Amino acid sequence: MKYTYITALLGFVIIGCQDTIESKLPAIKPNVITEKTKFDSDDPAIWVNPKNPENSIVFGTDKQTDGAIYAFNLKGEIIEDKTIRNVARPNNVDVEYGFALNDSVQVDVLAYTEREKHQIRLFTVPDMKPIDGGGFKVFENETELDFKSPMGISLYKNKETNKLFAFVSRKAGPDGSYIHQYEFIVNSKGNPTAQLVREFGSFSGIKEIEAIAVDDKNGFVYYSDEQHCIKQYYADPEKGNKELACFGQGDFYDDTEGIAILHQANGKSLIIVSDQGRGQFNIYNGKSLNLEKQVNLSTLETDGCDVVATPLNAVFPNGLFVAMNDNKDFYFYDLNKILQ
Repeated sequence: MKYTYITALLGFVIIGCQDTIESKLPAIKPNVITEKTKFDSDDPAIWVNPKNPENSIVFGTDKQTDGAIYAFNLKGEIIEDKTIRNVARPNNVDVEYGFALNDSVQVDVLAYTEREKHQIRLFTVPDMKPIDGGGFKVFENETELDFKSPMGISLYKNKETNKLFAFVSRKAGPDGSYIHQYEFIVNSKGNPTAQLVREFGSFSGIKEIEAIAVDDKNGFVYYSDEQHCIKQYYADPEKGNKELACFGQGDFYDDTEGIAILHQANGKSLIIVSDQGRGQFNIYNGKSLNLEKQVNLSTLETDGCDVVATPLNAVFPNGLFVAMNDNKDFYFYDLNKILQ
């Protein structure tokens, strides 16, 4: 598919508060609005069913002490038997494909942060079976509560080695080692373990780092230093901890939030980032990191988002973009609504 982009920075009007401003861009309505979560929707992840895309699942966190990882079908309906409940403040969620449990068994997996237990969880998809022995502790050497409380998570599968990693951010952390990277290694008993392999990540010190996204294809990890910029590093820990880019400065009204990576059929990559204070999304060229387009998707204060380019059904024939909305729900869009 080929798309035409308009590069423009449009004006905005302050509407009487300091946290948000009103966009002058035309509002794009979602194709589907999900059923409500119980507490506080936050971050989505899309799992594409390889055998039947119409049965793909959108997972979404509900961020509270007695929270959940909700599973939605493409109609936005809750799939109760695939929803994980009684989670101690889940924050972010991600999925990855083809994790090898042994020489003959590969599974798709879902990972999420469980903030109040200071751990990450790992489940198989779509049968939703835990394979983590109850959870992997993170930031174990920290004593301050915010320093050991995980928030953002993104999975990375190295396309050359097939190793699976998780990048994890936290409520607060030091400049230079805010992000921890864990490798999932299967032990002699056939059970995954999580081994810390890297501490990295510069931090402006202004607010916090939550959103993380990995470009598996090109080997980069991105995270939002929320009131500073979007930062780019190599995803492979063996390539070192040098910061490769800090972009998007001046493009956001308040917080730089959720990040989604889109790979198009024409080979082009896009980085879609939530401009939370404007209720918009900024779309960057994945190669030049230049701002190409802004869209108003009619969501309120979006934290997390996710995207796939796979045709799923008659409603989403061009792929799916999912954005959290600050009303205990998630918005689903056919991908062309955003790109055109």
